[in-house]
Order: sequence, then C-alpha cells, then structure tokens
Amino acid sequence: MIKIHRTNSENTDFQELVRFLDKDLASRDGVEHSFYARFNKIDSIKFAVVAHENNKAIGCGAFKKYDEETVEIKRMFVRTKNRGQGVGGLMLEELEKWALEEGYQFAVLETGKKQPEAIHLYQKSGYAIIENYGQYKDVENSVCMKKMLVNIPK
Repeated sequence: MIKIHRTNSENTDFQELVRFLDKDLASRDGVEHSFYARFNKIDSIKFAVVAHENNKAIGCGAFKKYDEETVEIKRMFVRTKNRGQGVGGLMLEELEKWALEEGYQFAVLETGKKQPEAIHLYQKSGYAIIENYGQYKDVENSVCMKKMLVNIPK
C-alpha cells in the first residue's frame, strides 16, 4: 500500500529521491540541465511529500510560494520501477490539498518537453498549458502549466 507523508526538505528520503531526480533530468536535458539546476535548490522547502511503499521511499514532490495566491509545484519524481502505478497523481493530490489548507488558490509548474509522462500526468490532473512564466519565459524546452485548486470532498 502506498502512503504519502508530509515533510520538508530536511527529510533524508526526500533528499535521496531528489538526487535520483537530478540524475534523471541531467540525462534528459543534457547541456541545458545546468540552467534548470539553479532553480531547483531544496535547502529551504517547507512543503514536501514523500511516497512510501513497504517502508521504501518511492516518490517525492514539493511546493513553494509563488505569489500570495499561488504555489509552484516542484521536484516531482517517482522511481522508474514504480511509475505507472498512480504514485505521481497521489503525491500531486496531497500537495494540492496541503496548498489549499495553507490558503492558496492556484498552482503553477514547469516541466520539460522531454518529459511527456509528466505533461500527461499534469494534464490528466487538470493543469492547462499557459505562457511560460518567470525564469522560463524564453526557454524553448519548458512547458508551463496552471490549475485552480478546489476542495474535493472525499
């Protein structure tokens, strides 16, 4: 059974998964990776989640404040052998729920054109492609997305 735990960037499972994420992104992005790396520091993330299955960390994600009503989803990753099992969707749902609890109304994110599985996950989760924002404005490889967060009764 998959369990999603709320934590922060001091969590060692989160840190280990981010190292795997960075290796994966470096292989996909090639020389462009160094551009993105400077925007993906994790030294002070207050809102992170780690997915566990049988006490093994299999995925992570986080958000940070973007503006007064918006969070930016960051550092989403699922171990290769655990992909396709809905882990990313569960983590994203928990991050969105947490952002709502913190008073935010929207979520934005940036992913890469070389990450079609991520684009699919976000679109399936209700994110729409928007004009590239902030530091990604003129980046050809970037795909930026946005979603209005709503409380979904369970």
